[in-house]
Amino acid sequence: MTIHKVAINGFGRIGRLLFRNLLSSQGVQVVAVNDVVDIKVLTHLLVYDSAQGKLKDWEVSCDSEYIRLKNVNTGEVREVRVFNFNTEKIYHWGELEIDCVVECSGRFLTKEAVKCHLDAGAQKVLISAPAKDDTKTVVYNVNHTQITSSDNVISGASCTTNALAPIVKIIHRKFGINSGFMTTVHAFTSDQRLQDSPHADLRRARAAAGSIIPTTTGAAAAIGRVIPELNGKLDGIAHRVPVLTGSLVDLCLKINKSVSVEEINEAIKDGENETLAYVEDPIVSADIIGDTHGSIFDSSLTKVLPTGEVKLYAWYDNESSYVNQLARTLRYYISL
Repeated sequence: MTIHKVAINGFGRIGRLLFRNLLSSQGVQVVAVNDVVDIKVLTHLLVYDSAQGKLKDWEVSCDSEYIRLKNVNTGEVREVRVFNFNTEKIYHWGELEIDCVVECSGRFLTKEAVKCHLDAGAQKVLISAPAKDDTKTVVYNVNHTQITSSDNVISGASCTTNALAPIVKIIHRKFGINSGFMTTVHAFTSDQRLQDSPHADLRRARAAAGSIIPTTTGAAAAIGRVIPELNGKLDGIAHRVPVLTGSLVDLCLKINKSVSVEEINEAIKDGENETLAYVEDPIVSADIIGDTHGSIFDSSLTKVLPTGEVKLYAWYDNESSYVNQLARTLRYYISL
């Protein structure tokens, strides 16, 4: 079996959880990580995770250059080279024969910015965030088949776009969407402040665990990059709330016909796959922590009006749901 070599640039929440995910991925292996944080700290945070729990099945240690892992069930041993570069000019991806760099630092969000990885010898780059230019944006099981072998840089969009797009695609294909507005009730993230302190967004400057914090999101507008015929038809806002992980999309749509709750739910249920789950139980955010689906449609909350207005809800773990989608995209992308 061909093993595709992956490097992760930026070992924060998404970088570490993607690393965990790929430990069990056939044909794809992380061989290098780059982050400015000390390797002992990175190793500790890889093993111990307040939201997702302790790493299972692997014993982990490190020295000054490598994170070493041993599978407690199979005895398999892996070594992952760890770099501490804080400049884009000294990566060693060519020497390591890196097939794809997953850009998880949040710093490099354009083709020009990630060119440093290609110049250093990587064959491809997958950005784990919305791109800030015209980079192709991909949501797995929505438009991933549009990736071509000539695409050397793509974006995996955001966690919220990955939750929204599978549902929007089905509703638009089945009923036609005129317009819509989304609110994401979103777990707080590291871009907020633990205590009141300066931030460019004055609401995010407030203590994350002490308030419901309205803020911006580009997730709904970004749907146009994934489903071009909906470009300009959706917008949204985020309400950051004091939970570690687990978020909820509240989607209001104006569609082309009057429909019933049953028709909406049946359309979504027919579209179930590894990306989109359909639930009937009265769940809460704690129930979807660690879920592997990009979007978990809550059928019991569907509402409709006879004038064509529809209200839909979908849960997503803004960490694990997104990472699983990112890993699916990576495996497909790297195989081309």
